[in-house]
Parts: sequence; structure tokens; C-alpha cells
Amino acid sequence: MSRTIFASIAALLMSAALAQAAEPIALRDMGSFHVGGRLVEISGKPVKEVTFTPGGVPAKVDPNGTYQVEQMYVQYFLPANEKGAYPLLMWHGGGLTGVTWETTPDGREGFLNYFLRKGWSVYNSDAVERGRAGWAQYPDIFKGEPVFLTTANPFQRFRIGDGPNSYDPDPAKRKLMPGSQFPNEGYENFVKQNVPRWTTTDDAIVAAYIAEIDRVGPSIIMFHSQAGSFGFKVAQARPDKVKALIALEPAGVGDPDKAEVLKNIPTLIVYGDYIEKDSRWPKIRATGIAFGDRIKAAGGSVDIVDLPQVGITGNSHMLMMDKNNAEVAALIQKWLEGKGLTK
Repeated sequence: MSRTIFASIAALLMSAALAQAAEPIALRDMGSFHVGGRLVEISGKPVKEVTFTPGGVPAKVDPNGTYQVEQMYVQYFLPANEKGAYPLLMWHGGGLTGVTWETTPDGREGFLNYFLRKGWSVYNSDAVERGRAGWAQYPDIFKGEPVFLTTANPFQRFRIGDGPNSYDPDPAKRKLMPGSQFPNEGYENFVKQNVPRWTTTDDAIVAAYIAEIDRVGPSIIMFHSQAGSFGFKVAQARPDKVKALIALEPAGVGDPDKAEVLKNIPTLIVYGDYIEKDSRWPKIRATGIAFGDRIKAAGGSVDIVDLPQVGITGNSHMLMMDKNNAEVAALIQKWLEGKGLTK
């Protein structure tokens, strides 16, 4: 699909998307489930005496025994008037949860509501060791220690702020990227979404995502940042069940030597703005482009969109939260329609 077509799509659909946002959402069902995981045996630990409630009676807690670990939480919303040919699975990035898709830091609707309104059945997950998926003991089960982020870290690393030392506790003193679409006034709410993450749980996360798609059935996967490698790897593991891939600024890719496995899965890769100004993202993007080229060389269909080149500017790494998120969502929706993935 050409850059001109993508640009016209964004312009034409923006007003319609904003008008649609006021309409109520009608569901035929909603619910949640946990999926995946394994049982682990812990032994050799001392018995502890724990007072669970201040002033309460202490109880002995034996940490030895069997634990359920590495499960994943999934919440689903099924529209009354379904128009998507397959369910849409939403997979978040590192240090985040499914809240990524639910709303924006300044209170606007997120991608979850947008695609529900378009008639997609949406499955939104908290990956292994995030949010409602739960934790496990470390380093016994989750090897190593969790990574925690300072308040300033995402502001500078997610291309919201213009370089090092761009963050300030005072929103008026922050140095934003020129023309930034990120809702600066809601940045504190975004930081509240951050959760600890491990760098050693990728295999467990991939296993849980495979379990999700095995349960849900043929699906489309929309994934962001850290989930880049998860989305592509799960598609390589279940190519018959993945009907399309939507990679939003993927920070990782699948196995390049197995790129041919993805040749029958239409793929959209989207990048935001300011990449050339960042120290890391030019290389990350180049890796994603190279992986897409491997798929295309094998006969696959891969559309790569740099948003500024189609007239959508100012997007941070968190493009589903930016003030123009409806424009980005409209571009994705039109791509899905163009691939014949709507009813």
C-alpha cells in the first residue's frame, strides 16, 4: 500500500473516528481467564512465622511445596455486532500491562475501545510476570531480579522527551520533542502504569502466548515494543492460527532463518516519529526492516509504515497513547479492511 494511500486514509477517517467515540459500546459477552503456566516444586526453605494482619495471631508458613507459575491473564470483549473476521489479540510491551491498550494517560479512549467499536472481538492480556498474571519467587523461579524504572526513564527512552535530562517534575519545564503528540499533562498517569519486569522470562512469555492462541483459535495479533519478538515467534510456532500481524514499533523480531514460515501471514509494521534523533531506535528499526525484507524475499506480504512519511507526525514510542492515536488506529483499521480481514 503506497504512502499516498496511507496519508489519505488518515485524513479521511480521523473525523469519523472522533464522532464514533461518543457512541455506546454493545457487547454480547465479556470475561477473563488465565492460560499457560507450569507447576514448580520448591524445597529446602525454612518455615516462616508470619503475622498477616497487624495485631493478629502469627501463622506458620511453609514455603516448600508446589507452585503454579508463569501463567498469563487474558480479558476479552466480544462485540454484539462482530465485523472482524478473526479475534484481535493485543500484546503489550516491556514494563507494561494490558492497560497499554485500554485508555490514554489523559483519559481518552485507547485502541481497545476503538477496535471494539469497529466490531473486533478483542483479547487483552497481562503477560507472564505482569499485572494480574502474578509473580513467582525469584531467583528460584524467575531468574535474576526485576527491573524497575525511574519516573524520568520512559520520558527519555520512549522518545517523548528531547534527549537526556529532558524530564522535569514540572510539566511546564519538560523538554518535549518538537510537535510531540504525547499527552504531557498525563505523563504521571502513564508512569503509574509501569510495573517491574524481568529480562529472563521470554521463553515463558512465548509459551503462554502460544497457549492463548491455541485456546482462542485463529486470530490476528497486534503487538508493541518488547512483544515484537513474541508476536513473530508465536506466529512462527503457529502459522496456521495467525491470520495477520500488526507490529507497532517492534523492539525485537522472530527467527530470521524461519522467516519463510510467515510468508502467508500479512504483516504491517508501524514506526512513529523522531527515530533518527534517538541513539537506539535507528538500529532497532533497521533490524525490523531487515526481518520484514526476509519475509518479503520468501514471498510474503509486509507493509512498513513510517508515520511521518504518510503525514502522521509527532508520535512517540507509545503511539497508541498519543493525542493522534485515532489516526494511527484508523490507518491500521483500513489496512485490515484492505487485507480482507473484516466481514
